[in-house]
Amino acid sequence: MVEPERLITPEIAERYGRSEHTVTKQWMRRKDWPPAVGKRGRYKEYDAAAVAAWVRENVERTVQLEPKRLYTAQQLEAAGIGITAGTIRADRSRGRWPEPDDTEHGVSRWLGATAERAMTGRRAYRRSE
Repeated sequence: MVEPERLITPEIAERYGRSEHTVTKQWMRRKDWPPAVGKRGRYKEYDAAAVAAWVRENVERTVQLEPKRLYTAQQLEAAGIGITAGTIRADRSRGRWPEPDDTEHGVSRWLGATAERAMTGRRAYRRSE
């Protein structure tokens, strides 16, 4: 019988492109983090499949926006892109969010494609409960 793959903190960090600090101080402190299944050296081991499922649910962005539809900041937040309308406005003022594709009637709106490009590379974290 083949044993399920087990990962330790440095391996998790490398696999998901995060620092060990992020894995131990942010991810592993969450109540819904998978339980340890063993120990290797000074590290606890975690089931690789359980970790992958947790990352899919909590870290990776899975929202698909309609590329040619215009969205307000509030609509982007409601669509579940992982950041609030306030963060969009703050990032825009700091040059970290693109200028709107449309400002008809004084309302800033972005194409779905523009918003998805802006979200590329941003890390998503669901709020802890």
